[in-house]
Amino acid sequence: MKSFYLCVHVGGIGGVFVIAVISLLILLHKEKKKTREFYEKNGGRTLEKANFIKLFEKEKLKPILKRSNFLGKGGFGEVYKGILDNEPVAVKKPISGSVLENEQFANEVIIQSQVIHKNIVRLIGCCLEVDAPILVYEFLCNGSLDDILHGNNKVPLNLGLRLSIAAESADGLVYMHSKTNTKILHGDVKPANILLDDKYVPKISDFGISRLIATDKQHTGSIIGDMSYMDPVYLQTGLLTEKSDVYSFGVVILELISRKKATHSDGGSLVNNFLEAYKKEKKTTPLFDEEIAVTEDLEILDSLACIAVECHLDADQRPWMTDVAERLLIMDRSRKS
Repeated sequence: MKSFYLCVHVGGIGGVFVIAVISLLILLHKEKKKTREFYEKNGGRTLEKANFIKLFEKEKLKPILKRSNFLGKGGFGEVYKGILDNEPVAVKKPISGSVLENEQFANEVIIQSQVIHKNIVRLIGCCLEVDAPILVYEFLCNGSLDDILHGNNKVPLNLGLRLSIAAESADGLVYMHSKTNTKILHGDVKPANILLDDKYVPKISDFGISRLIATDKQHTGSIIGDMSYMDPVYLQTGLLTEKSDVYSFGVVILELISRKKATHSDGGSLVNNFLEAYKKEKKTTPLFDEEIAVTEDLEILDSLACIAVECHLDADQRPWMTDVAERLLIMDRSRKS
């Protein structure tokens, strides 16, 4: 009798074990199926044919997507720092459901992956095995220009370095506007989207993000673009052009020479302050950062302020990005020589 109960007990345990194994296999099958569906939905078939883009499995990115690696939030979503294939990377995880699906997303990623320029952040690859595709970019150790200018640990910046950052950033925007197979408009040019490497060489980041995000989603309206840098014409018409990026870049120049944020805490606007000074033909010297406002450099600072003011004229009167970059490059070379 005792052996009978023992057999029943063992048989019961065996039955539970079999059920558990079957349940686990079913879950794994469902998970595998869901992963494949996400991959297909996010344009995996199209991206498989791309030469410049790496496709990462989600398991490889999981160790990076921890709170301890969290860097902050950007226009695309959350940003994490990690190591992939012995290379430091910035992993961008979007808000769920905010990204374009299928061919549109895949084609935009292919365009971005083909943009190779020393002043543009490189897109390394992406993960498609999740609901909202994750993007992987090169990591830049000195953070953003916004951090350097306005962060808690401000870094001393001489005029030569600021001029170089302006000239090289402009060169990156020129490449996007006129030297790629498909014209790319940034749409959110600001110091937070200009990253710096170990030698303070600037690289434009988050370009084309607005084209990757599904704009019919209600929440995206509040995360794309910063009002302090946005072209008023774009705000009125909703039409993004090269001149929209020119306007925003003008604000970046003003921040570089004043070390003040685009919108002050007292409600005053940096752009308006400079425009008013030029309208009234007043000296802009008091608006310059004291660290660089030395007598021998006032002429260069006035020239930089003049370029920025031109960027904020009516759209048809603004210079093209090529003009801005050329003038900055001449100033930079002249100062170095």
